[in-house]
Amino acid sequence: MAFEDYLSAGAHIGMRQQTKDMHRFIYKIRDDGLAVLNVQLIDQRLTLAAKFLSRFDKIMVVSRKTIGQLPVIKFAETIGAKAVTGRFLPGIITNPSFKEYYEPDVVLVTDALADKQAIQEAAKMRIPIVAFCDTFNETSLIDFVIPANNRGRKSLALLYFLLAKKILNIRGLPEDKLKQEDFESKE
Repeated sequence: MAFEDYLSAGAHIGMRQQTKDMHRFIYKIRDDGLAVLNVQLIDQRLTLAAKFLSRFDKIMVVSRKTIGQLPVIKFAETIGAKAVTGRFLPGIITNPSFKEYYEPDVVLVTDALADKQAIQEAAKMRIPIVAFCDTFNETSLIDFVIPANNRGRKSLALLYFLLAKKILNIRGLPEDKLKQEDFESKE
């Protein structure tokens, strides 16, 4: 994928708020105070995340945010993961008697702030956590950070599409029918 694709989807656009944890991923701060993420690092970290995630059979992918729900569902369908969208009910990972209980090998979250319930449960169970993190996210419980704009519809669609494509490629599965448009909501 060309860097222009990241730029046109706005995957590199951060926020005015930056945490100390995310400072290493910031390329520059614009005159208006908006942080710009390093596109090369986004691409590298996405590739590393794909290599890591492709080793696991039971991947749980989470998005409480409405704009992340279609990309998460499509990603899960594509690679054979379990999607959890909307509110993450307490006990999904930690309570075996809960009807929605699932024991993942790894958890991928769309936003470290919005999906904090999933992160807390995965951390409690010592399950590795991969997260898309914007410049304002805290990363203390995250095992692997993918720096990116996790507030944009096009950005999330592109990121989940690329991650799915890379995982299929690593697993040696066909990726030719995969289309980025399928990950984008029409709203």
